[in-house]
Amino acid sequence: MTLEDLSARQRAFSEARDWFRWHTPKNLVMALTGEVGELTELFQWLTPEEAAAIMDDPDQHPKVLDEMADVLLYLVRLADVLGVDLIAAANAKIDRNETRFPPGVGRAALER
Repeated sequence: MTLEDLSARQRAFSEARDWFRWHTPKNLVMALTGEVGELTELFQWLTPEEAAAIMDDPDQHPKVLDEMADVLLYLVRLADVLGVDLIAAANAKIDRNETRFPPGVGRAALER
């Protein structure tokens, strides 16, 4: 499935429930922020080692998957509403980052 397919599926889901009136950019950004907060909460007090192993925890694994899916779905829906090609936007951002952060340049050098 491509992002376009996922977007079309999410759009159809929203249309079938007449949710378009609530899927304004502002509301979608607020919902996205809430879902990122719920994902953050799962990692909030974990050590780096515990965070790296969270997917091995049978109680946390499905929660992480659900919250990550929620974040993706709201982002894809927002992009659809705004007419943004997420793949093109991500590639353009990586292109800019390649210029801003050349290979071999450590963090300390960039902070000077």
